[in-house]
Amino acid sequence: MREDEAPTTSGAGGIDHRSQTSGGSVDRLRAYLHEGVAVRGRTTDDVTGAMREAILDGVLSPSAWLRESELASAFKVSRTPIREALKRLADEGLVVKTAHHGAMVAALSLEDVLALYVVREDLEGLAARLAAVRRPDGLVEQLDEINADMREAAAREDVAELSKLNLAWHRALRTGAANPYLERFLNQVEHAVRRLPATTLVHPGRPDEVLAEHDAVARAVQARDGEVAEQHARAHMRRAREIRLAVLLGG
Repeated sequence: MREDEAPTTSGAGGIDHRSQTSGGSVDRLRAYLHEGVAVRGRTTDDVTGAMREAILDGVLSPSAWLRESELASAFKVSRTPIREALKRLADEGLVVKTAHHGAMVAALSLEDVLALYVVREDLEGLAARLAAVRRPDGLVEQLDEINADMREAAAREDVAELSKLNLAWHRALRTGAANPYLERFLNQVEHAVRRLPATTLVHPGRPDEVLAEHDAVARAVQARDGEVAEQHARAHMRRAREIRLAVLLGG
């Protein structure tokens, strides 16, 4: 089997990531970099960051082969920072390296999605509890402001902007928890969520539900009620998991 002939990888429940030759993905990567995703330098950190964003944005698709020579050409760097970037992204679970066929973008199965939401429920609940107990100055106002922006995006039916703001809301909450280990784990969770094939916000009625669920968490944070904040955050994630499965399974 040649490097660009990977088998089809599909998770249970119909999530099907068909492997792609590297050429098409690298062409999309070149266009992506040209259109404004700046690589601020040519260091391994710079290349890793840009490649990570390309994977999270779906430019480098699940199961796409990643050839060092083509990536080096796209980034206009030597193969050394590319090789190191691929190692780092493999450590993050975004890339899979094989002994004989090189590296490819990791795929997500239905089992991966279920495992992700189990962990996310626990971590988001803990973040809400800690944020409520601390309630740093400006956090409640920030959560409310983002939710208001989400309401406007929902009224415009701007799902892309709504999705970005939703991630920003959760990011603000975990920052308010002020626990660097928790924030690191939730950053990894966010990376996994961004790689899923569709946002749950496309599901009928879900934007209004999310706004109400966010507001319930924010009000508990405002009251410094850690227990209630955690309960609402966990319920929010359980509902997100239900909708996610409905979206993936076509329900």
